[in-house]
Amino acid sequence: MAAAAAAAAVGGPQQSQPELPAPGLALDKAATAAHLKAALSRPDNRAGAEELQALLERVLSAERPLAAAAGGEEAAAAAGGGGGPGAAEEEALEWCKCLLAGGGGYDEFCAAVRAYDPAALCGLVWTANFVAYRCRTCGISPCMSLCAECFHQGDHTGHDFNMFRSQAGGACDCGDSNVMRESGFCKRHQIKSSSNIPCVPKDLLMMSEYVLPRFIFCLIQYLRDGYNEPADVSSEKDLNKVLQLLEPQISFLEDLTKMGGAMRSVLTQVLTNQQNYKDLTSGPGENACAKKSHEKYLIALKSSGLTYPEDKLVYGIQEPSAGTSTLAVQGFAGATGTLGQVDSSDEEDQDGSQGLGKRKRVKLSSGTKDQSIMDVLKHKSFLEELLFWTIKYEFPQKMVTFLLNMLPDQEYKVAFTKTFVQHYAFIMKTLKKSHESDTMSNRIVHISVQLFSNEELARQVTEECQLLDIMVTVLLYMMESCLIKSELQDEENSLHVVVNCGEALLKNNTYWPLVSDFINILSHQSVAKRFLEDHGLLVTWMNFVSFFQGMNLNKRELNEHVEFESQTYYAAFAAELEACAQPMWGLLSHCKIRETQEYTRNVVRYCLEALQDWFDAINFVDEPAPNQVTFHLPLHRYYAMFLSKAVKCQELDLDSVLPDQEMLMKLMIHPLQIQASLAEIHSNMWVRNGLQIKGQAMTYVQSHFCNSMIDPDIYLLQVCASRLDPDYFISSVFERFKVVDLLTMASQHQNTVLDAEHERSMLEGALTFLVILLSLRLHLGMSDDEILRAEMVAQLCMNDRTHSSLLDLIPENPNPKSGIIPGSYSFESVLSAVADFKAPVFEPGGSMQQGMYTPKAEVWDQEFDPVMVILRTVYRRDVQSAMDRYTAFLKQSGKFPGNPWPPYKKRTSLHPSYKGLMRLLHCKTLHIVLFTLLYKILMDHQNLSEHVLCMVLYLIELGLENSTEDESDEETSVGGPERCHDSWFPGSNLVSNMRHFINYVRVRVPETAPEVKRDSPASTSSDNLGSLQSSRRPKVLQRENSGTAQVFSLVAERRKKFQEIINRSNSEANQVVRPKTSSKWSAPGSAPQLTTAILEIKESILSLLIKLHHKLSGKQNSYYPPWLDDIEILIQPEIPKYSHGDGITAVERILLKAALQSRMNKRIIEEICRKVTPPVPPKKITAAEKKTLDKEERRQKARERQQKLLAEFASRQKSFMETAMDVDSPENDIPMEITTAELQVSEAVYDCVICGQSGPSSEDRPTGLVVLLQASSVLGQCRDNVEPKKLPITEEEQIYPWDTCAAVHDVRLSLLQRYFKDSSCLLAVSIGWEGGVYVQTCGHTLHIDCHKSYMESLRNDQVLQGFSVDKGEFTCPLCRQFANSVLPCYPGSNVENNLWQRPSNKSMQDLIKEVEELQGRPGAFPVSISSETNLSKEMESVMKDIKNTTQKKYRDYSKTPGSPDNDFLFMYSVARTNLELELIHRGGNLCSGGASTAGKRSCLNQLFHVLALHMRLYSIDSEYNPWKKLTQLVEDMNSQLGNEEQQPEVPILYHDVTSLLLIQILMMPQPLHKEHFTCIVKVLFTLLYTQALAALSVKCSEEDRSAWKHMGALKKNTCDAEKSYEVLLSFIINELSKGKLYHEEGTQECVMISPIAWSPESMEKYLQDFCLPFLRITSLLQHHLFGEDLPSCQEEEEFSVLASCLGLLPTFYQTEHPFISASCLEWPVPPFDIITQWCFEIKSFTERHAEQGKALLIQESRWKLPHLLQLPENYNTIFQYYHRKTCSVCTKVPKDPAVCLVCGTFVCLKGLCCKQQSYCECVLHSQNCGAGTGIFLLINASVIIIIRGHRFCLWGSVYLDAHGEEDRDLRRGKPLYICKERYKVLEQQWISHTFDHINKRWGPHYNGL
Repeated sequence: MAAAAAAAAVGGPQQSQPELPAPGLALDKAATAAHLKAALSRPDNRAGAEELQALLERVLSAERPLAAAAGGEEAAAAAGGGGGPGAAEEEALEWCKCLLAGGGGYDEFCAAVRAYDPAALCGLVWTANFVAYRCRTCGISPCMSLCAECFHQGDHTGHDFNMFRSQAGGACDCGDSNVMRESGFCKRHQIKSSSNIPCVPKDLLMMSEYVLPRFIFCLIQYLRDGYNEPADVSSEKDLNKVLQLLEPQISFLEDLTKMGGAMRSVLTQVLTNQQNYKDLTSGPGENACAKKSHEKYLIALKSSGLTYPEDKLVYGIQEPSAGTSTLAVQGFAGATGTLGQVDSSDEEDQDGSQGLGKRKRVKLSSGTKDQSIMDVLKHKSFLEELLFWTIKYEFPQKMVTFLLNMLPDQEYKVAFTKTFVQHYAFIMKTLKKSHESDTMSNRIVHISVQLFSNEELARQVTEECQLLDIMVTVLLYMMESCLIKSELQDEENSLHVVVNCGEALLKNNTYWPLVSDFINILSHQSVAKRFLEDHGLLVTWMNFVSFFQGMNLNKRELNEHVEFESQTYYAAFAAELEACAQPMWGLLSHCKIRETQEYTRNVVRYCLEALQDWFDAINFVDEPAPNQVTFHLPLHRYYAMFLSKAVKCQELDLDSVLPDQEMLMKLMIHPLQIQASLAEIHSNMWVRNGLQIKGQAMTYVQSHFCNSMIDPDIYLLQVCASRLDPDYFISSVFERFKVVDLLTMASQHQNTVLDAEHERSMLEGALTFLVILLSLRLHLGMSDDEILRAEMVAQLCMNDRTHSSLLDLIPENPNPKSGIIPGSYSFESVLSAVADFKAPVFEPGGSMQQGMYTPKAEVWDQEFDPVMVILRTVYRRDVQSAMDRYTAFLKQSGKFPGNPWPPYKKRTSLHPSYKGLMRLLHCKTLHIVLFTLLYKILMDHQNLSEHVLCMVLYLIELGLENSTEDESDEETSVGGPERCHDSWFPGSNLVSNMRHFINYVRVRVPETAPEVKRDSPASTSSDNLGSLQSSRRPKVLQRENSGTAQVFSLVAERRKKFQEIINRSNSEANQVVRPKTSSKWSAPGSAPQLTTAILEIKESILSLLIKLHHKLSGKQNSYYPPWLDDIEILIQPEIPKYSHGDGITAVERILLKAALQSRMNKRIIEEICRKVTPPVPPKKITAAEKKTLDKEERRQKARERQQKLLAEFASRQKSFMETAMDVDSPENDIPMEITTAELQVSEAVYDCVICGQSGPSSEDRPTGLVVLLQASSVLGQCRDNVEPKKLPITEEEQIYPWDTCAAVHDVRLSLLQRYFKDSSCLLAVSIGWEGGVYVQTCGHTLHIDCHKSYMESLRNDQVLQGFSVDKGEFTCPLCRQFANSVLPCYPGSNVENNLWQRPSNKSMQDLIKEVEELQGRPGAFPVSISSETNLSKEMESVMKDIKNTTQKKYRDYSKTPGSPDNDFLFMYSVARTNLELELIHRGGNLCSGGASTAGKRSCLNQLFHVLALHMRLYSIDSEYNPWKKLTQLVEDMNSQLGNEEQQPEVPILYHDVTSLLLIQILMMPQPLHKEHFTCIVKVLFTLLYTQALAALSVKCSEEDRSAWKHMGALKKNTCDAEKSYEVLLSFIINELSKGKLYHEEGTQECVMISPIAWSPESMEKYLQDFCLPFLRITSLLQHHLFGEDLPSCQEEEEFSVLASCLGLLPTFYQTEHPFISASCLEWPVPPFDIITQWCFEIKSFTERHAEQGKALLIQESRWKLPHLLQLPENYNTIFQYYHRKTCSVCTKVPKDPAVCLVCGTFVCLKGLCCKQQSYCECVLHSQNCGAGTGIFLLINASVIIIIRGHRFCLWGSVYLDAHGEEDRDLRRGKPLYICKERYKVLEQQWISHTFDHINKRWGPHYNGL
């Protein structure tokens, strides 16, 4: 309470109100609150109100310091020692809560208020990174979003929705019918609940109405006090401190908003009430403190460049106050079009830097609109000032959330939107200055998107607050700050200014929030209409757009490479797309019907005005400046797109909106310049400008930009071409592409503007451009669906595509409301019409493909359009790829065998407005070009490619397709001066010009050319696009034949045309050719000497075509007119719309079309074919040419040699692959049946893959197998049920590991170790279920010394590929499979000791003796261990490797660390692990038989040798060799039990029989005799069978036991008693019942056993199942040791087949009567005696521990195959549960949650909270759960990551969307479904341990995952 008292002491008698006595404050708060509430509830409540005000004055006194830093010394003085600022604040909050609740409890108060919440809207506000949903089906606004809860509560099945991570934050729109359709509301917000919510009782919120205004005022005072103008970074920190201190207050407000509608409406009243604000802040009052606060507020306004209106004397007069910048918006109306130079006295920009190129203000409007927009702010309510401070403090997140939380209140929403608009200019200024513009941008958009997405609201604000004016002005003002002078065209005198793309404003997209708001409001029809109607706004906007016209100018570097590659181009493209194109698309979307014609006229009009101003500003006449290009012409594109829309949708007459010819000529120049530059860039002429220029060329055509860039440009050129003189246009094109000089008949020419190496590609570029220009119909008459189809076909032809990449690649009008919304109906329907879906494929070992769409056959057949492909390819290689795919299709379908040319495709018809475009095809200039090129190709002139010919033929064919019907050639030039090309062709129709013969042509050639020698005949025609006139008009010749004939030719023609148009009035202009220096064009150095020569040609286009046909087919007279045989062809021509074939086919098609269109042509074709065509003149070969020919020949031969070598190499590789990789090879490499004749033993021969030598493995130079050793816990994951466990997706579901194989074995071992001697325990079980070592090989061998040198070389090689040589890792030198060790091959025979395999006649007793003796012989080994050989060294080192592969905890199980028994156990367990895993790889049984699935790749044999060698070093105590216990009777049983203090040995019945088998065999000297092996198996089988019977006896009930005991006793004396299980069972029951084993059974025990009665069949089945695992492992072992094949069989006969294979079944055994497992028994000693002996051990144990004794007897041996966890069908179920789940260590939600797919553990990827000794959690878990292998599903990315030891890789995803695609990082957020095949592949790789081989991209994780 001290603080409050202090406050009271400070607040002296300042106010005139009656005071509360100080002690009153000290009373209980609740009592005070109750008292006040009562006082206020009275009818006359003035006294109460005053009392409350006084209390609040004291409690919320603003005089207390906020922080010493902010308040300065006075504040510190005023503090009066009041318990620190924090305490006082808390105290104040406590008071407020008490007062609001009016004496009751605050929580009860909250609950009471919530009851009155008419929650029709959700309005949940979220910040960045929140997971939200967007449903396009339900959304009205494209920005609509829903919180997860509302989304899942609503019904969106079958809708087009996606999940997304919020970038900037947002709010849930559920319940808001302005933004979304009501059908999508969730259950909570469907009810329009205003009706059934009771009215709020008056007294409930009464106190709030009094308390809150003071509270908010207090907050504002704090904000005022805390603010100092940030001049440096430290003051920014102060701002953050202030915000931190205010956190509790703002949170308190935020909590209030969450109480629901009732409280929100109170807050709205408080925030918007102007009277309250006036009373409390009414400036200079009596209170000094308030005065100071008001001053601070005014200072803050001033420093922001804003004025407080009262400062002005007369508001109407434009009196800019100092420090502010004014800008008359309307002044920009370019009526006068002047642009004054800036003089220094002009006002400075607010940051003091001189505004470059700022326009002189031209005052046109009388209002002061601009001033009020930019510089004036007047606050009339708390809300307004609160927003002001929110902006000042750069949008603190808490404040933003509070302001947004209030939005569900409608009244507030309107007020807030208006306030926001009022502050818009201020927001822009703050944003520009901000250091954290990114964060700030996000916060701004977070707010504005909530306000402007609502059409109703946007319309209201537009009408009442001039929203559009404000936005446009603010944008213009913003861009003004970064203008520079344009250098385009006329550098010195240009008056145009452009934005500087290098400025932070553009580079960091700072303008983005404002532009995105603008685009957002333009998407509303009512707002866009206002914009389009307002001429002033359009003028201003065109001004804004012109800032981007010509930005980022590129100048071609001609000498050296540019030093610094600027990357500004990306900023430029982004700016044009976002600031110009997207608003344009927004406007266009509202110009769809006739009624909107007026809008289009407005835009076009102001656009043309702006363009005219631009041409004037850059001083443009008729020639673009050379060697510079800008890709940014937004004004041209606005103009083009509105024209297109006008014709397509609004039925406007095109000519009514087109300018005059001169303007059209200017308009076409820059877009044409871009097209030529593209060709130059692709011809590597800009290579010195660095990579970025290629980047620009690619971005210009790239899918997101093309329809706002290249498409409008091409369309504009098409419009210009259709209205301008065709000869002028065509010549302009060839001049821009710089190939005029190439178009000569002469064989040599001089090109003054282009290097020879670029000529060909530039010519190809020019022709390709013409083809595109004439064939493209995107804006000339195609419907939207046709366009979509064409785009889709083009993309699919380049490559098969996934659904998402198609969506991405198909240019979609960037405005989200336009036509094709991704996933909309037409997209899907077109896709299914043109493409087939290829489901995802999984080749195990191959990469996993995603679902792809591939073009249907009929699309290749009829729709493949190379023109569209060329237009849309970003990389040139895609065109080639499309052609290759097309070729493959034709070959496959048998349509065309050779190399096809791009097919000719008939186009959709032109819209009538554009018919003029086709005149290009019928102009003499083009015909001369085509003629010249055909001639050059025929004569084999240099530099012409097949591509050129292809395009020439394409153009001819286009011309024939689009020829005018009548063939009368009347249009010979009438009037006007005769043109030079008249001497070439009589008319301009291609059909008739084709047959026109040209006899002689006069050319200008260098003097060196071969043509010069000829005499000139009399009549000539002239070359070079009509440069030289025919001799009929010598007069003209002399006048024009000046020295620059070559350049002059085409250029002069063009310029003359230009002059005619410009000076129509001026009559003598016709004679004048504008002098123009050609210095820009001619190359430096003296011009070459040109001379005139005359060529004899005597060809027409038709004759050239026929000769070409001969040339292409390589035969004389190959062309024969088809109609001579079949006249039908002419009558009913079946010319397909689409034709496949090569050049020959194309020529034939053209000739046929020519003949069809005119009888004359037909006759001439026949005539030409009748003349025997003279052969093409043989060229004289000069020495130089001969040299090149020889070179060619040599190259050809070299190529052939190379092909041959490659083919040979390929076949060798193939055969290697076949041998190395045959995974399922049926033939085995060990020959099986060996007759006794072949007894000589051949040693095994190995090939070393490094040195290539073959030979046996010897002791001195051992060979080894390349192996990979890895620890594995796969076996430990087996469970005893077939169904895999499910991944937990709720809190209730948990997975417990106690039923796994590893856990069960662990429990068993520790149980044994509790009661028995340690050393004997370690021989009674196997380990390696967890962390066992698995050995696999690729089957390749190498000399161990070769391997060592190979490792050395790897170590020195710095470029390592993802493996660590220091850890011994390498890849197999031959097959590149990953490996980490070499397993030495034991020197020995190839055929495993066939001499040991003969059947022996020894008796069982003898064999048992032999086995015992052999085991006793220490080290009886061919290799003596004493002498260290290379082989034994290697064997030791590999053993070390094996040990180090797994962690110590998986090796050491003994109680005495380091005991040899441990090693012994570990070694035979390695063998066990490998056998068990092989069994699992075979599917858990041996029914399939056959060789090992690993075929030649099994290394078990070698592994056995290594293990055996090491096992023999440890001898077992001979008195405790299990062998003796199995085969001998002991005289005195009691001596076995051990004395009391010593723990007994493990009873033999508790031993694991398979372990015993491995111990016995590994203790024998190798190689083993087959008969000994069989003997061991037989003996062990008797023990196993006894164990089975004992387990059975424990499992069954007391009655069953006595019945069997009785039944067996009867049969005991029959002859076959020892092979009858009844007899044996009854005997065992008899023996065991002597102990207490069966005694302690209470009734509950019976439940454990299945209640079924045991029939003989079920007992037989139980016994067989018990023994099968042993038989399987033993058979596998036998197969590896002796190379015997495993027989295949049915599952039910597996037991008998394996038994006979192992030699357990007597051969004379008949199969008629049902098989009995007991018949396999062969007892080495009388069975009843030995069983008694075995049972005695157990009996003595169970006397003390009956429970444990019973548990140990029942061994679970039937494990099912291991599985990964079963995943739910839909990914969303996983995501929703896990992405919010908290980490168990730090209880925070992890940034990257992951879940283990083996055991279901939840882990944090890379989480530092869970790090233990520098290991992050995933790595740690992979070691504990998988012994180094971990498989994790990353929740936020849907991807699976594999950790293998010290490396990791991204495996891919097992969840695919409806189109078979992954969605990594959930970027698209579409619903994902489990792909069972992929999951199987993953599981398969896990079980088969092949992650290392199949996944290629591994990297080290440095324990950081």
